[in-house]
Amino acid sequence: MWKFLLICTLVVAARAEVGEEEDVLVLKKSNFDEALQTHPNILVEFYAPWCGHCKALGPEFAKAAGVLKAEGSAVRLGKVDATEETELAQEYGVRGYPTIKYFKGGEKASPKEYSAGRQADDIVAWLKKRTGPAVVTLTTVSEAEALIADNEVAVIGFFKDADSTGAKDYEKAAETTDDIPFAVTSDDAIFSKFEVSKDGVVLFKKFDEGRNTFDGELTKENLLAFVKTNQLPLVIEFTEQTAPKIFGGEIKSHILMFLPKTASDFQDKMDQFKKAAEGFKGQILYIFIDSDVDDNQRILEFFGLKKEECPAIRLITLEDEMTKYKPQSDAITSEAIISFCKQFIDGKLKPHLMSQDIPEDWDKNPVKILVGKNFEEIAFNPSKNVFVEFYAPWCGHCKQLTPIWEKLGEKFVDSADIIVAKMDSTANEIDSVKVHSFPTLKFFPAGEDRTVSVTMDGGTVVLCRRSLWPDLNFMDSTNVYWLLLKKVWSRD
Repeated sequence: MWKFLLICTLVVAARAEVGEEEDVLVLKKSNFDEALQTHPNILVEFYAPWCGHCKALGPEFAKAAGVLKAEGSAVRLGKVDATEETELAQEYGVRGYPTIKYFKGGEKASPKEYSAGRQADDIVAWLKKRTGPAVVTLTTVSEAEALIADNEVAVIGFFKDADSTGAKDYEKAAETTDDIPFAVTSDDAIFSKFEVSKDGVVLFKKFDEGRNTFDGELTKENLLAFVKTNQLPLVIEFTEQTAPKIFGGEIKSHILMFLPKTASDFQDKMDQFKKAAEGFKGQILYIFIDSDVDDNQRILEFFGLKKEECPAIRLITLEDEMTKYKPQSDAITSEAIISFCKQFIDGKLKPHLMSQDIPEDWDKNPVKILVGKNFEEIAFNPSKNVFVEFYAPWCGHCKQLTPIWEKLGEKFVDSADIIVAKMDSTANEIDSVKVHSFPTLKFFPAGEDRTVSVTMDGGTVVLCRRSLWPDLNFMDSTNVYWLLLKKVWSRD
């Protein structure tokens, strides 16, 4: 009996053991519940070992974990290899890497998505805001100076009466802002130090003007708008660390300048770009992309650009449907950029759609080649049922689909009314079809009504490939074959 009890004890102990790597908890399905019982507040990164973004985040994540541990914080950081722990990944809806979620109070249900930057300071600041008071009270000048010195951006509310309506609205604004520290003071010495003579709000930052003073009616909405407008630089460089701030912000219209930092006139063009940005704060986000950086080549490709074509300017809207715009002039001057942005805001620009030339042998093989210039004619042919794969040449999932798609083309090569086709969506764009992930498969049934049917997108393919549902084999030529037949048969 004692042997049996010892074995049970060892099994339970092994199951409950939570290892650490560089102060980060190593979490698995077998120890996840125990980890939450021991550490009720955990920020968890779901990662893939092969993911470049995860590799870039790793050192910063570990650094943040070490800072919090050294401070004696009750908050811990943990990581889950989602390629191994597929049940956990499926349970928490992991669809991309890295996915970061915050579990609070030991609760497994509905963890909060992490929404700040990917540097250690961003992670620590976000967690402190989540676990501490929304607003810190400053009582000395040294405390105020330390807050400003320790943060890229910090907001201080100057209120003589902490119970005033303005102070209450300020606190409400702070409660909804995760990535910036908010403080409040009524101390005369702090008012004097920062030359504030009446109640108000000041945003301090380590770039551009250095500080912005709120001017307007003190309401939660106005304060939030003020912070969102001023918390980013006039021109922000796109990097692994700034990407979450760029894409996660409220401003969805972005103008991008592609320019190598090694260019002899780099600073001149940057000055022109920054000068143009001054008049569009809060409306258009100005982004600089170093066109010499290898990791940025995909972005150039997305806009149909090559390194030798830079410097170049492009504008994109990141609403429900992404739309790109190209200036008529290649000049990078503040006047030209301002004119371009004004035309965009006034709705006077037409979208820029990329297209390759039509290949001479576009219809030679069973899978037909579509480009922007022949897409409408082929896909919306009223007498044809057209099944199109929208792909990217660099996409691993697309490469896996290629032999299957070719077999599908061979099955219907002699059909009088069915066409199997493909289009490189990194080099061709269609106004009537928006592609958000690769590969995306769309079916265009015969008829005059120009119907477009989404059959499968890249998200579905990725989920299948991760084996979150290993019993489903979407990427099988027979399944795709029957899927197409079903679409054709159901059109009536």
